[in-house]
Amino acid sequence: MDFKSFFSAKRITGMAMLLALVVVLQTVLGTFSIGVVQLNFTLIPIVLGALLYGPIVGGILGFACGVIVLIQVILGGSPFYTIIWTNSPVVTTLTCLVKTTVAGVVAGWLFDWLSKKNTLLGVFVASATVPILNTGLFILGCLCMSDSIILFQSSLPDVGGMNPLVFILVVLVTFNFFVELAINLIVAPTLHRVIGIIDKKFKKEKIW
Repeated sequence: MDFKSFFSAKRITGMAMLLALVVVLQTVLGTFSIGVVQLNFTLIPIVLGALLYGPIVGGILGFACGVIVLIQVILGGSPFYTIIWTNSPVVTTLTCLVKTTVAGVVAGWLFDWLSKKNTLLGVFVASATVPILNTGLFILGCLCMSDSIILFQSSLPDVGGMNPLVFILVVLVTFNFFVELAINLIVAPTLHRVIGIIDKKFKKEKIW
């Protein structure tokens, strides 16, 4: 790795802006609830970080997002958070920190690999990878703390007798996943293209 290039002023500035966007989106603007469904727009800067600066930056942004989510869980921002933290703090911590970190790293790696053959393909695969891995690892985390999930499930009307796995997939995941996937497939590639055009216009160094 060329550390001088990695820590260039432009790269550090870009990373700082994306990190600030992660913080703002996760804490203020990017997440809102529809019933028990949490719509999270913080994945967009994670995707952009992975596309523009590679897997390390994607992982850093993903980890930052995970830390903020963990803090929100500990503070008990919702009944779901309170139950999983109270009953499964270790699994909850690992789930929060790992899912977006891994998603950012893998997305960056896939883009680096695929963009050598087809940049557009790399952009769309990486953009889809983040919500897919984020959701998949969330499901795995929920299965590892199934007692907490069942406890939360029992507190909701009409779903108390539902199979826990079906509850996770249908109630906690499905709507979130498809919205996040659609948002990332539309927004991240568009922003990446705009940034690339601006970058070339002003004759700066390439961003990928």
